Amino acid sequence: MRSEIAYNLPAMTVAVRSFAKINLGLYIGAARADGYHNLRTVYQTIALHDIIRVSVERNSKARGSTIEILCDDPRAPRDSSNTCYRVADRVMQALGVRGRITIEIEKKLPVQGGLGAASSNAVATMLALEKALTMRAPEKDLRQPPTLKPSAGERSGTIKSLSGAERLRIAAEVGSDLPLFLVGGTVLGVGHGEEVYPLPDFPATAMVVVTPDVGISTPNAFADWDELAQRETDELRSVGQPRAAVPAQVRLTHSEGSDRLVEVGCALSAWLSGLPDAGAPVRAGSRAGSLLSDLVRAGIGNDFERVVFSQFPELRDIKRALECAGSRYASLSGSGSTLYGLFGSPAEAAKAAARLRKQGLKAVATRTLTRREYWKKSLVAGR
Repeated sequence: MRSEIAYNLPAMTVAVRSFAKINLGLYIGAARADGYHNLRTVYQTIALHDIIRVSVERNSKARGSTIEILCDDPRAPRDSSNTCYRVADRVMQALGVRGRITIEIEKKLPVQGGLGAASSNAVATMLALEKALTMRAPEKDLRQPPTLKPSAGERSGTIKSLSGAERLRIAAEVGSDLPLFLVGGTVLGVGHGEEVYPLPDFPATAMVVVTPDVGISTPNAFADWDELAQRETDELRSVGQPRAAVPAQVRLTHSEGSDRLVEVGCALSAWLSGLPDAGAPVRAGSRAGSLLSDLVRAGIGNDFERVVFSQFPELRDIKRALECAGSRYASLSGSGSTLYGLFGSPAEAAKAAARLRKQGLKAVATRTLTRREYWKKSLVAGR
């Protein structure tokens, strides 16, 4: 049983960073009976982030919990459709706590941008809410290990944290991308993206992220993919051609594409595990730097580019601009609209970002985050 809850305490506020992700390849399988698609992807957390602030006032006399969402971005929902709201509601129910919760989202990441911002915000809300519920008084240092187990001092008069299995269950119930943010670093995603496995970290790598002024609905992108799949299937049937006779570059990705990404992921893990320092920056000409070229040669790509680029040709142009600016590997992230390019050094990335900004693009130089960095930086209040 959980320990007794100390109710009616002063409001506690916790602020955490909510980091973005990119997809190092994304293969889409056939639609499933449950409406999802089987996916294979390698998620990678990066240093760009939002700030999530969670305040909690516990009240034993309340019939339930009230949740308020504050955000200065009008595109972010403020009702129960917000992933932060849904996670907070499930956490309070799982812990048997009642009270008033205020979630403030300081947006820096794009909405519907393919960086997993809504999912990351939700997981950050979960971690901040748990921390706030285990605090007896305001603290200057909000750092906490990834397990989020309260210290002996916090345990007295407070509640226990959720178990790792409970966190994963809640995350998967709310959205496919959420579980990856409970791992961080380099993560293999399978199923419909919710089944995650930590991979040896991709070395800390310089990159440029470009965020166009267009939002892409992921459900719509999947619907477009299904239409393309049906159209190509019908074309094959009409000409009586066996599928194997169709050139690989015009085929839809089925099991062999997914299997290839799993194989590449395993090879990537084995390759990276031999690096002397996975946290060291990538330098041009180094073994880590050659990995960027290896990604291209391995044929890793994002299937969403096939449907998104046809509807938004300006995104294809941005990918080309990243490549012209010196990117070793460029791709759409998720269903878009954000694109990114990986570079051999921070100096190269900074130079490329400046060049792209002169072209009128919203480009920023940043880098990937290893798992250790992700957890160290996530749970520290910051701006």
